[in-house]
Amino acid sequence: MAKAAYYYQHAGPLNRELKQSLDGPTLKALHHKQPWRHFAVVLRQCALLIGMPFLIFHFQNQPLIWVPAAVIQGFTVFSFSVLLHEAVHKCIFNRDQHNLTRWLGLFYGSVSGLAASQFTRWHMDHHFQLGDGDADPKRAHLSPKRNARRLKLLYFTPALYPIYFRAAFKAQQDYEPELRARIKKERLAAIGGHLAVLIGYGLLSPGFLLKAGIIPLFFVFPVAFAINRLGQHYVIDPDDVAHWSTRMQPNALWNTVFLWSSFHLEHHYFPAVPFYNLTALNRALQPFYARRGIPSYTYRALLKLWFLDNHLPHSAPRPTQAETAPAGQRVAD
Repeated sequence: MAKAAYYYQHAGPLNRELKQSLDGPTLKALHHKQPWRHFAVVLRQCALLIGMPFLIFHFQNQPLIWVPAAVIQGFTVFSFSVLLHEAVHKCIFNRDQHNLTRWLGLFYGSVSGLAASQFTRWHMDHHFQLGDGDADPKRAHLSPKRNARRLKLLYFTPALYPIYFRAAFKAQQDYEPELRARIKKERLAAIGGHLAVLIGYGLLSPGFLLKAGIIPLFFVFPVAFAINRLGQHYVIDPDDVAHWSTRMQPNALWNTVFLWSSFHLEHHYFPAVPFYNLTALNRALQPFYARRGIPSYTYRALLKLWFLDNHLPHSAPRPTQAETAPAGQRVAD
């Protein structure tokens, strides 16, 4: 890192408190990787990725079938960015003697339309520089610069793509030439793969292209991306390093569609815990949350803050807002 890690400069006492909050055997068990569980999720997501277009193709004239299938397809494509995230943090194998993680990351990135090398650098910079509004690439380049509802709405539309790629381009200006060249190749490969699939859909029929390709990728994927990101660092307490991520208490549906990535606060506390253990980590940290007075949020409450209340990103809720909750309690909306 060219710049000192801002988060770890401030998180020393927090990390010690967290480790004291969980006993050694529990921490060891939570960090243990079970590759079969990871690949069971991958198998399910691949089955959805292939099965939803098949379902749409055979039921194109039945909206009660193809519309939910298109929605599932969009969320499924997004879910591969979560799988890529697992690869970035080496949460697949306990020991990877054959460097399979790298190849899996390339595959997951291509499905989700991401350059794996860029995502890796971007995301690790985010972890190291969390809390620094200039050095954290997510906050510096991807968060809206004006707290305006119309601008916030764009993140839920196809406009997300130019917003994201502009942010990625700005972030990579400081990368070394070799990394930028690798990112370019990976991005072109990912985009080329998606274009090939879309062309194939179009050759079958324009209606199929719309329902199985355009709608999932350009209208559902941005919604999945934007909702997921709201649960990361939207509502925080800048004065408390323990609350530099948004604490969520997702239900089983959100855990299924987002592959447990809603537990983003827990992930920043212990980045090497695989996603299927984050629910258990969340339960184990409940006394810590109660002691520190960190409220939890639902996606519904965050969407209300985003649009209706026009809450400023990366800031604490106003004391008068109904979305705040007493220590350890879930925010009700």
